[in-house]
Amino acid sequence: MSELSMEGNKSQSMTQYIARQPIFNADRSLYAYELLYRESSDNVFPVGTSDGQATGRLFFNALMLMGLEKLTGFQPAFINLSTDAILDDFPKLLQPRSAVIEIVERATSIPKVVNRVKQLKQEGYLFALDDYDGTDKWQDILPLMDFIKLEVTQPIIKTNMMIKKLKRSFPETTIIVERIETYEDFKQLKAAGCDLFQGYFFAKPELLSFGNVEPSKVAVLELLNCTAQTDLNFDAIQQRVAKDIGLTARILKLVNARISSGQQTIRSISQAVIYLGEDAIRQFVRVLALSELGNDKPQELTKLGLTRAKFIALMLEPGGKDLAEQGYLVGLLSVLDAILDMELDIIAKEFSLGSELSSALLNFNGMQGASLQLVKAMEEEQWHIAHELLMMIRPASKMDVVFQAMYDARAYADEVFESLSSVTD
Repeated sequence: MSELSMEGNKSQSMTQYIARQPIFNADRSLYAYELLYRESSDNVFPVGTSDGQATGRLFFNALMLMGLEKLTGFQPAFINLSTDAILDDFPKLLQPRSAVIEIVERATSIPKVVNRVKQLKQEGYLFALDDYDGTDKWQDILPLMDFIKLEVTQPIIKTNMMIKKLKRSFPETTIIVERIETYEDFKQLKAAGCDLFQGYFFAKPELLSFGNVEPSKVAVLELLNCTAQTDLNFDAIQQRVAKDIGLTARILKLVNARISSGQQTIRSISQAVIYLGEDAIRQFVRVLALSELGNDKPQELTKLGLTRAKFIALMLEPGGKDLAEQGYLVGLLSVLDAILDMELDIIAKEFSLGSELSSALLNFNGMQGASLQLVKAMEEEQWHIAHELLMMIRPASKMDVVFQAMYDARAYADEVFESLSSVTD
């Protein structure tokens, strides 16, 4: 089993699993990976999990948190999507051509799916039909497919005949055959004109694991309520995201995936929410709802992050709203290294924090960094250091301001957790 995360305090976070199975060219060189949802280290698809649940969890936990590049090593990715996910425009959470969207054989509402695929293909998205069985229900969708996947059937001549038939009808479409278990099957499929190959003969799915923090159930419900309104209230969205580290991490990662120029940097949660826009936020919340996350109890690291975030925001309030929001984000992200078993410098880079916030998070630079150092000194009861830092941040203030801010920040975290408990208990 391959570890994506570094060793760390895993008792404070969930462990997330995902499998990837390679797809090969005719010369047996790697072409792409298919990403498969997993719930445990057993490396099997969990019994009782629907296509919709698997899609939501795969998107929300793996793609939004870790990113496709980490999961595939910059190789192309094939991702299974349920009918609801396609109709709800989940692909738009990914960059066009960054992945191949697989339409599963259990898909329903085919006419609606056809119309949505046509729209998404105009924007550059790629599609594959998974486990094509030759039935008439796929006749309208086949011409739209960039890839068609077949399963090996016995005798192998049946699969060979299907390949040749598809090649005649759709010469521009790439044919993939999966569940190949022997060299003889591979040789015959290759001779029949198959383009790509997948199966245990080449490699079994490889299980990956990484640290994960899931959003709270109350955050899910509140965001669903926000997006149910006709006019989206971005301030309300930002306030709810700001209370949940799991949501913050994914929102920042999603924004980073859409920043192609490398010149844009994110300085606050509200900026990230506004940058995404109404359509992307609604799609994000649909993924969140479909994945059915948020059933776990709040954890102490999350509470610590909320306390730090509020404390820093309170200390920086005299400097204006923007500075306070930046400080809040620094405080919230300051615990992600322990939660995700990921170095803070990697987090700063992948979330496009920019030099100012990155240096605050990593080196305690600037007002935001000094405030982060101050709250850590308070946590460790290093009163002398705390007093010196206060003189840098708010020279005219006395230590009473620091103690009051710490009290208010802890009360804020307790209040958030009390609301969580009322839903999760």
